[in-house]
Amino acid sequence: MIIPCIDLMGDKVVQLVQGREKALEGGTPLEMLQRFAAFPQIQLIDLDAAMGQGSNDDLVELITSRAAARVGGGVRSAERARRLIEQGAYRVIVGTAAFDKPRLTEIADAVGPERLIIALDSKGGKVVVKGWQESTKFTAEEMIPQLEPYCSGFLGTYVDKEGMLQGTDLDWFRRLRSVTKHELTAAGGITTMEEILELQRLDIHAALGMAIYTGRLDLAELASLTKRPCR
Repeated sequence: MIIPCIDLMGDKVVQLVQGREKALEGGTPLEMLQRFAAFPQIQLIDLDAAMGQGSNDDLVELITSRAAARVGGGVRSAERARRLIEQGAYRVIVGTAAFDKPRLTEIADAVGPERLIIALDSKGGKVVVKGWQESTKFTAEEMIPQLEPYCSGFLGTYVDKEGMLQGTDLDWFRRLRSVTKHELTAAGGITTMEEILELQRLDIHAALGMAIYTGRLDLAELASLTKRPCR
């Protein structure tokens, strides 16, 4: 499955390079939803909430009321996760809180593991948290088996190439696929149809941002791929 991304910062739809430098702004959230109407799901990230710099709650609620959205960014409490589900989020993405077992347990209990996706974002080979601003000592491959009971899927972002249109690391995603049978979504640097087709062969979803906002990948062609079977 192809999953277009909508990232929010300062009430705008944006794309960042490696989570730091704003590279471009998209249309309004409603304009982007119209562009992505052919896709069964979108991925919605509140970057301000992820970085602890406020939130875009009104836009999150607007988008989740109109599309099947997996929503992340600053989901660090059971209350926040439950509120997103109540607002209409299809599933909730948790990153930083996954490394605090009591909090993760509370979140999973609040919304159910079937509604939870755990983000394992990798930079320099290690998982990064708090809006990619802090590095942990763990690799994603090490963490996945420990986290499987709390979720129904994982989102792996290859931060080293995020937003750079230089391709992603398919070998890393192959390693992630080898350690879990959970749903797996790839993000970060995905630039070509060849990469997407290889991810589909591996039974891995592709979350796309910069490549579709810049027109590097064609939305109509991508939409046709969503009809191919993938868990």
